[in-house]
Amino acid sequence: MIQNVGNHLRRGLASVFSNRTSRKSALRAGNDSAMADGEGYRNPTEVQMSQLVLPCHTNQRGELSIGQLLKWIDTTACLSAERHAGCPCVTASMDDIYFEHTISVGQVVNIKAKVNRAFNSSMEVGIQVASEDLCSEKQWNVCKALATFVARREITKVKLKQITPRTEEEKMEHSVAAERRRMRLVYADTIKDLLANCAIQDDLESRDCSRMVPAEKTRVESVELVLPPHANHQGNTFGGQIMAWMENVATIAASRLCRAHPTLKTIEMFHFRGPSQVGDRLVLKAIVNNAFKHSMEVGVCVEAYRQEAETHRRHINSAFMTFVVLDADDQPQLLPWIRPQPGDGERRYREASARKKIRLDRKYIVSCKQTEVPLSVPWDPSNQVCLSYNNVSSLKMLVAKDNWVLSSEISQVRLYTLEDDKFLSFHMEMVVHVDAAQAFLLLSDLRQRPEWDKHYRSVELVQQVDEDDAIYHVTSPALGGHTKPQDFVILASRRKPCDNGDPYVIALRSVTLPTHRETPEYRRGETLCSGFCLWREGDQLTKVSYYNQATPGVLNYVTTNVAGLSSEFYTTFKACEQFLLDNRNDLAPSLQTL
Repeated sequence: MIQNVGNHLRRGLASVFSNRTSRKSALRAGNDSAMADGEGYRNPTEVQMSQLVLPCHTNQRGELSIGQLLKWIDTTACLSAERHAGCPCVTASMDDIYFEHTISVGQVVNIKAKVNRAFNSSMEVGIQVASEDLCSEKQWNVCKALATFVARREITKVKLKQITPRTEEEKMEHSVAAERRRMRLVYADTIKDLLANCAIQDDLESRDCSRMVPAEKTRVESVELVLPPHANHQGNTFGGQIMAWMENVATIAASRLCRAHPTLKTIEMFHFRGPSQVGDRLVLKAIVNNAFKHSMEVGVCVEAYRQEAETHRRHINSAFMTFVVLDADDQPQLLPWIRPQPGDGERRYREASARKKIRLDRKYIVSCKQTEVPLSVPWDPSNQVCLSYNNVSSLKMLVAKDNWVLSSEISQVRLYTLEDDKFLSFHMEMVVHVDAAQAFLLLSDLRQRPEWDKHYRSVELVQQVDEDDAIYHVTSPALGGHTKPQDFVILASRRKPCDNGDPYVIALRSVTLPTHRETPEYRRGETLCSGFCLWREGDQLTKVSYYNQATPGVLNYVTTNVAGLSSEFYTTFKACEQFLLDNRNDLAPSLQTL
């Protein structure tokens, strides 16, 4: 279907935009010139590391140990963070890592790290890992990672300077980093809410007991003494070293279940709860929490103590790792079932199922490319955070694109278009004499949109999910020659600025709800990515920008407006301006909460 849309776009837009060919050619020429001028550009925070994989770095299969790779990743990312901060930095957290390819002895590991965005004292560092075969010159992507580092000074409080993104990729990463940070902060609550509100199904009683392995048989405990080579110049243990030790005990636990050499596929997002120093003893405990058909989850806990006589141990970190066992054709093998111990063992067993569900949500909603996401994604409380993240980040990524083309301008209302292989997007922009916070409150409540947008016939608030997210049922008149009116189920996610210069964001996308299925009365419409970005331009002055990535159902209507054959876009946007001006004085109590 998407390919047909792309063909439709190419045929239709060839005639629609023929009068703008020279303008676009000139823009492309300017872009080519700019790229030539910036040919030597390199992000000032970028750090690269290349390591030749030697036998001492490998596991029993002759492949690079994931623990060794984690140490190299952490070192490269730390150097990038310290290059930006100008002072020592420590690892605070690491997001999910999915390992796509193994690395063999004799190959080269190429690691590249750069700071995506800096906050007050923390920063997000993006890491890319690739492997290279020196004989065949082939290269493979191994994994991508996102780490958070915190700058530390002994005397003064750290206030990091902001990152100034230059390329389109840097702008996208910088913009979405704030949304990823928000997701990390609510991660623990997401797990708790899922366990509290969703029934976790298990089949303990129906499983074949003859193939069950008691969970206690997989338990591992190991102690490590932190020596100077394990620590940085401040005496704090390298986060990568701790991760390597954790991977070691987790691999032993997984091997005790499958009686084979397992392969680590995923490390779940985790946080370092506190530091450890040279001289600390670290106790690492691992156990298989649950075994699914082809994968198993191993939980690892790290505790620290200073002296042997100490009874109190500090909780340093916990992590969950997913392993598989591959056959000769690199296909995952069936695994034995696990029999959890009563009490805490059964709790961990069920929690592992919940985490698997959240991992899948994050992988297929958050991590996948925008064009691979279905237009309407099922909504339920367990994927609430992921869908909200995807909603806002998709809009921010659309905004950050460089190749928007000015299509028309009428009375200081500008219409921009963006063409790519699969979608046509448009962007309306104007400056209004209204405070940005006022405009944000007025536009984020979709129930008021019928007052200025005739395409919204009625709006029902279905669910106020939380302060920033709400689900609406919207009805709309028929468009594009259809006789039936349309209806939409829309998730609206709003965000206040994270830093000075950031916009207020109101992101909209379609979701599906079991309570609001498609009916014969309406033709179900869908929106993939749309919404508002509001920039404060001065006192009582706001730049209002509306973005929409056209879906097949509205394509003809969009191209008609873009080609200048209709002025409905312009009329609707001017009605929006008048709505903001007429209602700007009615929000004094609400503004105090922003």
